[in-house]
Amino acid sequence: MDDNALSATRRTFLGAMTAASYSRVLGANERVRIGFIGCGLIGLRHIADFKKLPEAELVAVSDIYDPRIERGQADCGGPHVKGYKDFRKMYDDKNVDAVVISTPDHWHALQTIMACAAGKDVYVEKPMTLFVKEGRWMTAAARKYNRIVQVGTQGRSGPHMKEVVPMIRGGHIGKLTSVRIGAFRNVMPGFGRTPVSEPPAGLDYDMWLGPAPKKPYTEHRCLYHFRWFWDYSGGQMTNLGAHDIDFVHYIMQVKGPTAVYSSGGRFALEDDGETPDTQDAILDYPGFTVVISLREASAGRARGGNEFFGTKGSMAVGRGGYEIFPDMNIAPTRQIPPWSDPPGHPKMADVPRTPRTEAKKGGEIGGEPMGLHAQHFIDCVKQRKRPVADVEDGHQVNTACHLANMSMKLGRKLRWDPEKEEIIGDKEASAMLVRPYRKPWDQVLRSFNL
Repeated sequence: MDDNALSATRRTFLGAMTAASYSRVLGANERVRIGFIGCGLIGLRHIADFKKLPEAELVAVSDIYDPRIERGQADCGGPHVKGYKDFRKMYDDKNVDAVVISTPDHWHALQTIMACAAGKDVYVEKPMTLFVKEGRWMTAAARKYNRIVQVGTQGRSGPHMKEVVPMIRGGHIGKLTSVRIGAFRNVMPGFGRTPVSEPPAGLDYDMWLGPAPKKPYTEHRCLYHFRWFWDYSGGQMTNLGAHDIDFVHYIMQVKGPTAVYSSGGRFALEDDGETPDTQDAILDYPGFTVVISLREASAGRARGGNEFFGTKGSMAVGRGGYEIFPDMNIAPTRQIPPWSDPPGHPKMADVPRTPRTEAKKGGEIGGEPMGLHAQHFIDCVKQRKRPVADVEDGHQVNTACHLANMSMKLGRKLRWDPEKEEIIGDKEASAMLVRPYRKPWDQVLRSFNL
């Protein structure tokens, strides 16, 4: 960033502009004017979803790559939609009420904080953070500037959750003892290796890096493939794990695990990625455990997704639906192998085999309520109410994911205090809760005094 750009940033975010200068009260029939930051795979999907909502007006897009700006403008509806290569200019635009942030993970926190300071409401994609402390900063900014900040954990907006939540909390599957999460696929041999090169024409690589460490450009370190590098992402644990752990936190009303152990590594893929292709984690919560298994180099026959296990049966929960699988009421003695009948052996009780609970299903397990989540965001902006997937929820969910990755890197179990948000008795792990931002973005962050 050059001196002029840094000066502009300071003028905007060190006091010359206040959140109140952009605040306005939306009328009941007024449309919310949306700007989109990041016009990649998920960003274009958000444009398509918001475009269907009569209460949303798509007014601007921003991206560091010229062809994506053009594509975003076209998808939004044409030449009247403003295009910005520098997202800060969008924040200066008084005609933008709210922004949808679909940039790489390492940008989510700072762009959200800066948007809040500029008086914009925010829909930020998951994973919400790159490291733990960012989530607390984002939450503080949302509260300080009185902004709506919704996280892209869309499963909370699924209509089936109105059935799922009371059934699990009410004991329909009995006392919850564990949750199993899995994501399995085989992308062998991987995506290959890309050499150091010049960025393509029209791509501002320095701005793409933003607060991340300065590294030479390679194709895989940038568009789409960034998610396999630790500088920009937490791998599949934060990418997919965030969705499924979010169900656990939402349904069970927990703030975080009390202990986490994870192991794994990049064992098989033959490419330049860094994040694990094989990872398992066990998270301890009060009264139950969560087991997460992630596979990139072996699909197997395991059923992925999210399954809650109770003493009466289990419930598979997806973003669009659920299904309950009752356990059979079988006398414990009838589950002992009937190989012989030695003296003193337990006698088999004669109990009829009956389901312990009612089998049910609703919605569609593979459904995707992204459009409903977009509508919920619009409703929250207009009504000034906290969303179902609030920024603090996103912070707590991502913290669980980050702790799993930290445990894997350190090779040991970590104990966590979810109330104090502290690692217990491990200074080395505690130092990993925060990472330094690259200059001058570290100065921008400090200016908010969060």
